[in-house]
Amino acid sequence: MKRSIPELQHAEVPLVMVTAYDYPGGRHAEAAGVDLILVGDSLGNVVLGYDSTAPVTLGDMIHHARAVRRGAPDTFMIVDLPFGTYHTGVQDAMRHAVRVIQETGADAVKMEGATPEILEVVQTLTRNGIPVMGHVGLLPQTATAQGGLRVQGKDDASARLTLDGAAALEAAGAFAIVLEVIPARLAKLVSERLRIPTIGIGAGVHCGGQVLVTHDLLGVYEGEEKKIAKRYAELGRAAREAIEAYAAEVRAREFPTKDNAFVMKDDVLGKLY
Repeated sequence: MKRSIPELQHAEVPLVMVTAYDYPGGRHAEAAGVDLILVGDSLGNVVLGYDSTAPVTLGDMIHHARAVRRGAPDTFMIVDLPFGTYHTGVQDAMRHAVRVIQETGADAVKMEGATPEILEVVQTLTRNGIPVMGHVGLLPQTATAQGGLRVQGKDDASARLTLDGAAALEAAGAFAIVLEVIPARLAKLVSERLRIPTIGIGAGVHCGGQVLVTHDLLGVYEGEEKKIAKRYAELGRAAREAIEAYAAEVRAREFPTKDNAFVMKDDVLGKLY
C-alpha cells in the first residue's frame, strides 16, 4: 500500500528510495518493497546516453514517468522537474508541475537548489497542493556552476549554504530533501536540524533515508565504479555474457533447436512440394 507523506515523514526506519525509468524498473522496485521511487532526470545519463542531465526535456520525464507508474501503481512516486522548467518564474513552474502530476500520476515533484526564486516556487506549489521534494548539495542540473561533479559543503561557506538551503526548503514547505555528495558530518547536522526526512546519496549513513540510481546498484554498466554507490549485482556483465552465448549458438547452428520451432502436418507439407 502506498505510504502517505505523514507516514514517510515519521518513519521509524530509514526510507528506501530508488530510481526507475520504465515499466520493468517500476515493477521491480515495487515488488522489492521500496518506500519511494524517483523518476530522476538521471535518465539522461543512464537511459538516453547524454553526458549530463541538462538535455532532458519535460516530455522525456512525462513519457518515462507514465511507464514507471504503470509498473508501480502502489508506490509513492516523485518525478524530477528537468532543467529549465522551474527557473523562469512561478507561473511556468506551476504549469509544468501540474502537467507532471496530471499526465503521470506522480505523487510529488522534485527540484534542485534553494535560491530565493526556487524557494518561491516551492512555496507556491506546496500552497496549491503539489508536494515538493527539495535537493541541496551537489546539483547535477547546474553542476558546472558549482565547479563540476565534486563534493559540496567541504568549506565553511559551502557548508553554511547547504545547511541554510535545507532549512529554507523545509520552511517553504518541502516534505523531504535530498542531500547529494556532501560530507557525512554535515549531512548528520542537517538531518538533526530538520523535522522532515533527508534522503542521502553520497552523504553518509545518518540521513533519514538513502537513494541510489538503479543502474548503479544493479551494475548495469561494466567498469563504472562510483564511490557514492554500491553494486549489488553485475547485470551488465551477465547481459553481455548472455548475448555472447546467444551469438555463438546462432553461428554454430545450435539455436534455435526443435524446442524453439513449430511443426506442420505431413499432409499439408506434401501439398506444398
